[in-house]
Amino acid sequence: MNELGFAWIDIGILLLKILVVIVVNLVILMIMEWAERRVSAFIQDRLGPNRVGPAGLFQAVADGIKFFFKEEVVPTGADKWLYTFAPLLVLVPALMTFAAIPFGTTLELFGRAEPLQIVDLNIGFLYIFALVSLGVYGVVLGGWASNSKYPFLGGLRASAQMISYELALGMSVIGIVMITGSLRLSTIVEYQNGLLLGFLPRWNVFLQPLAFITFLVAAFAETNRLPFDLAEAEPELVGGYHTEYSSMKFAMFFMGEYIALITTSALLTTLFFGGWDFPWVDEKALGIWGVLLSIAAFALKTGFFLFFFLWVRWTIPRFRFDQLMRIGWKVLIPLALLNIVLTGAGLLFVH
Repeated sequence: MNELGFAWIDIGILLLKILVVIVVNLVILMIMEWAERRVSAFIQDRLGPNRVGPAGLFQAVADGIKFFFKEEVVPTGADKWLYTFAPLLVLVPALMTFAAIPFGTTLELFGRAEPLQIVDLNIGFLYIFALVSLGVYGVVLGGWASNSKYPFLGGLRASAQMISYELALGMSVIGIVMITGSLRLSTIVEYQNGLLLGFLPRWNVFLQPLAFITFLVAAFAETNRLPFDLAEAEPELVGGYHTEYSSMKFAMFFMGEYIALITTSALLTTLFFGGWDFPWVDEKALGIWGVLLSIAAFALKTGFFLFFFLWVRWTIPRFRFDQLMRIGWKVLIPLALLNIVLTGAGLLFVH
């Protein structure tokens, strides 16, 4: 009976974590839609949205209502099953990826220690990269199923771009696996607790700066953000792979892109900036205040990267496609390989 009771508690806590993560992601998505316009307006010396609610805060709600009631048009020659399935293949993996990311320290709940993480996989890296690789299928299928030349070209570009940069993205984190000895994300965060030289946080950004630069640039390409948004490229492809989409199907592409952006920012925080760790403080010794501090630290670091993505979008112009491919194959992949060699040499020297 007790075992059954504990099983129900486990299921209840798991469902609660999933609900919280999904709701928080959707709320941040709405904030990001507003922030995208406000940040661009600030950079370009404009006002931005200022009519719908105070400071335009309800702009995301207005956009959601517009998408929901907008007429849905399906191209005559489209493959209707794949046309409908493609947006789901972009949105759902983006939401599932967050499951392995720890967003706080351990919380005492119902007399038991619960990590603030949906599932603590011992192959967390492999899980995340497996799901990230699924996103390209949604983009390619959306471009192909539309039966239109501009979406088809956008899908081709996306497939070439994502395959190229996934190699650099995956190899850039091998150095972290080498120094931590684990694929588990919670272990990587715990490894970064502590100090270097007595005052510097032992974050991987200081131990693996080359890996951080490679991962950051590849992350821009993987999320189709400027200056790597060649799969959309409005001046050339009108809108790329989602040109023929409307209503909620287009909104799902839109949501998938922003949730992938949130997950990527959280992953950058986890891998290179200590995750939920607040430097010089032992969160586990502070009880509930330490839990709140760890959540706040994780949120602030993730928020910084979200702002950074917006800042870069409205600052750096789009690459040509040949430049994009050259950076992926001739710059990032050699840098990732060099980082692996240097990390191995460093570990050999230290031990």
